[in-house]
Amino acid sequence: MHTTLHDDGKKGRWLAYDGNKEVGLMDFVYAGTDKFIIEHTEVYEGNEGKGYGKVLVQAAVDFAREKHLKIMPLCPYAKAVFDKTPAYADVLW
Repeated sequence: MHTTLHDDGKKGRWLAYDGNKEVGLMDFVYAGTDKFIIEHTEVYEGNEGKGYGKVLVQAAVDFAREKHLKIMPLCPYAKAVFDKTPAYADVLW
């Protein structure tokens, strides 16, 4: 399982893969130069419950830490993961 990031400097998307099969995505938009908003997380039908959504959130957290950014998880799924994961508090906006 891995993710790829597509980022145009204004908005972006992580794609989740299981092998070569795309299994989900997470969309975000930048809010200034030091933060971004997770707008949408989706795991494709038939792939639910396999942890792909959490992998996408982890990719966002890793990116935020690497780039010294903060995250606002507006997406209900991402917000729920942040609420259940105190270790992510350092990147919350």
